[in-house]
Amino acid sequence: MIHLPDLIADLGLILAAAGITTLLFKKIKQPLVLGYILAGLLVGPHFSFLPTVTDQKSITIWAEIGVIFLLFSLGLEFSFKKLVKVGGSSSITAIVEVIFMLLIGYAAGSLMGWSTMDSIFLGGILSVSSTTIIIRAFEELGVKHKKFAGLVFGVLIVEDLVAILLLVLLSTLAVSQQFAGTEMLISILKLAFFLILWFLGGIFLIPTFLKATRKLMNDETMLIVSLALCLVMVLLAVKVGFSPALGAFIMGSILAETTQAEKIEHLTKSVKDLFAAIFFVSVGMLIDPKVLVDYAIPIIVVTLATVLGKLISSSLGALLSGQPLKTSVQAGMSLAQIGEFSFIIATLGLTLKVTSEFLYPIAVAASAITTFTTPYLIKSSESFYNFLNRVLPKKWLDGIERYSSSTAGITALSDWKILLRSYIFNTIIHSVIIIAVIFLTARYLQPFMVKNITNGLTSIVISVVLSFILMSPFLWALSIRRIQKTAYSHLWLNKKYTRGPLIAIEFFRIALGIFFVGFLMYEFFDTWVAALIALALIVLGMVIFSRRLQSFYDKLERRFMKNLNARENQKPDILPWDTHLTELKVSPESEVVGKTLTELMIREKFGVNIAMIERGRNTIPTPGRDERLYPNDKLLLIGADDQLAMVKAILEVNTPEIEAENSFPDKEMTLQKVVVNSESPVYGLSIRNAGIREKAQALIVGIERGAERILNPSSDFVFDTGDVIWIVGNNKKIKEVI
Repeated sequence: MIHLPDLIADLGLILAAAGITTLLFKKIKQPLVLGYILAGLLVGPHFSFLPTVTDQKSITIWAEIGVIFLLFSLGLEFSFKKLVKVGGSSSITAIVEVIFMLLIGYAAGSLMGWSTMDSIFLGGILSVSSTTIIIRAFEELGVKHKKFAGLVFGVLIVEDLVAILLLVLLSTLAVSQQFAGTEMLISILKLAFFLILWFLGGIFLIPTFLKATRKLMNDETMLIVSLALCLVMVLLAVKVGFSPALGAFIMGSILAETTQAEKIEHLTKSVKDLFAAIFFVSVGMLIDPKVLVDYAIPIIVVTLATVLGKLISSSLGALLSGQPLKTSVQAGMSLAQIGEFSFIIATLGLTLKVTSEFLYPIAVAASAITTFTTPYLIKSSESFYNFLNRVLPKKWLDGIERYSSSTAGITALSDWKILLRSYIFNTIIHSVIIIAVIFLTARYLQPFMVKNITNGLTSIVISVVLSFILMSPFLWALSIRRIQKTAYSHLWLNKKYTRGPLIAIEFFRIALGIFFVGFLMYEFFDTWVAALIALALIVLGMVIFSRRLQSFYDKLERRFMKNLNARENQKPDILPWDTHLTELKVSPESEVVGKTLTELMIREKFGVNIAMIERGRNTIPTPGRDERLYPNDKLLLIGADDQLAMVKAILEVNTPEIEAENSFPDKEMTLQKVVVNSESPVYGLSIRNAGIREKAQALIVGIERGAERILNPSSDFVFDTGDVIWIVGNNKKIKEVI
């Protein structure tokens, strides 16, 4: 008789249960994650009416694979450039929310008499919202075009990175079992070091590799290569002491910067869905219904802490970042749930055996409840804002509005800020690369040479020479390269008292470079005499070959920047008042197809401006009145929520919502706030005579003059001192014209 391995039988049982619950939850229009958890509960060891999974250890392995591919998929949607461009509002909102929820979770656990580790992990579980649930709710409710949606997506991006940091910190805390500040600091610095190193190396190497092998890549090979890269990074992460999930997330975020990101995401989606389903089913298998009954009150407490805590903390964070009250309330009520990363954090505590068994099912139950409440909270957010608008004192409302207006827009940076920011980035990036080169050669290259090629002084000399060759371009960039020449010249020539700090900075750069060279010598030489001789020779060599180093470094930098900017995915900033930027697609069935903008009169009828049209690979910034709309044109529109909703109804006919990630490519269409003074080129000129649209391909969407606000000003409007211009266009071109 043929014997079927338990692993295959269990996998079949899991997928059968998942398939049935998926169909059921699709029918009743509920999140599939809840269906998977229910399937796990039914086939788990605590439910005896149905066949039960027998080999739970093997299922745990499948679940770990599921976590890896789930995090890989989240990384593909993350992108480090999205994080950089997410804006101050989203960053401040996310940071305030995470800090508050960590404290609220810890306080709630302590009040219920839980242990310190249970309370800490509860704070981590509550601090991260669910990307999947929010996107699904936004799609169903049709609110992805609204102003608050952009803020929420930005918060989710920042939370993804915070969740990765939490995984590392909680792992360290679980191992040490104490609040060791030094260990925590070392863990954070170690994480930052490897994040920077992996990102720099990944962006430099992987897009180049994918481009070189593009002709050999069909769907099959691209899938294999993508999964291989994911698992290689998983191995690297584990090798240096991090979790497999971190490695998968990092590789996903690196691939998200490549031109093949969408294709990779599409090809790996089925793999991710399969293993993610197994992971969520395994989550359900760990739930004991008796525990849910016994801990009904803690579940209610945790659920209320999640909903109320996130609503208050997210709204407060958004207000502090300068968002209007309406946007803040809507964002806060959208983020009031816990999701994927929370399960992973709960699993971490269980795996490391530092949390009680009841914490896991409580977290899952709270997640299930908040998943159901999220759509209703989003739907009622505007009504709740109207209620607050009626009951709050008028002084408070006026103060919030003044604060929001004063913090909006783009602030000009002083020369010192520009210079110091560049020096900090330059120092951190090149120090990380140099340290990595030294450790690689000292810990791996030199022992390999001793074992396989030669030993003694010869191996040391060869290792030092190779180390210096690899380090030299980055040493030059760290210590000698001129950065932000314009800002440096302004500070040097215009203010004599700034020359001392500038000289001190340059001395510090040179001293840091010499320190790293000395550190290299210290790793290889036993005597100070030999080290000093080698140090002198290396410094002399850098001076002699300075021009060649500059040329070589410039080539490296150009390659890196080319790879980094190959796939630009910038989300436009929030516009003033109740207007904002959003993207809509022209359906082939729409009545606007083939008509000119003059015929459609979108601005005149709806008060909505078209800032840009993307047609295939071509883009048309600030299109003219005679431009026609064609099927599948992507439009960058400027307007208020209700205005955009009306335009959306005529542009998109029976087509799904555009994903939040599908923003326009590298066209640098951003919002700017420009204040006119007596020296401005446009002072005293009308909008028509200033020629801003023609010269800068920019669009003026609003003007503030004192307390007066003018949306869509006429071309006869004359600029005066103190006018605040809200303008959308290319940042560099606008600066040249205004």
